Amino acid sequence: MKSHSERFLSIVNDAKSRIRETDVKAVHDRLERDEEFYLVDVREESEYAAGHLPRALHLGKGVIERDIERSIPKSDAPIVLYCGGGYRSALAADNLQRMGYTNVLSMDGGYRGWREAGFPIVHEE
Repeated sequence: MKSHSERFLSIVNDAKSRIRETDVKAVHDRLERDEEFYLVDVREESEYAAGHLPRALHLGKGVIERDIERSIPKSDAPIVLYCGGGYRSALAADNLQRMGYTNVLSMDGGYRGWREAGFPIVHEE
């Protein structure tokens, strides 16, 4: 696993103090129950293309604030964000809350945790 810089971890921990998190199993269970929610992959395009969660919408961390309202116009829509491990999604969740989104979760463990749990991965053809 990559080691992250202290400054990066500091801003992630700051964001995590303001957001709500969920875990890989809870998101898997929501998908299994066919719950209505937006599952958003905030990783880079190349990461998404290499494999992503079922039903995931791609809005990379670099553009999510710019593009979220076009993709998810309702500010109270249930949204789960994920990235590689749960750090970038925490930062994105914090920003979406600052934009007025009220029902945002960050998936702790991210894509890595999902894959390690053996849950299904979608690969683009």
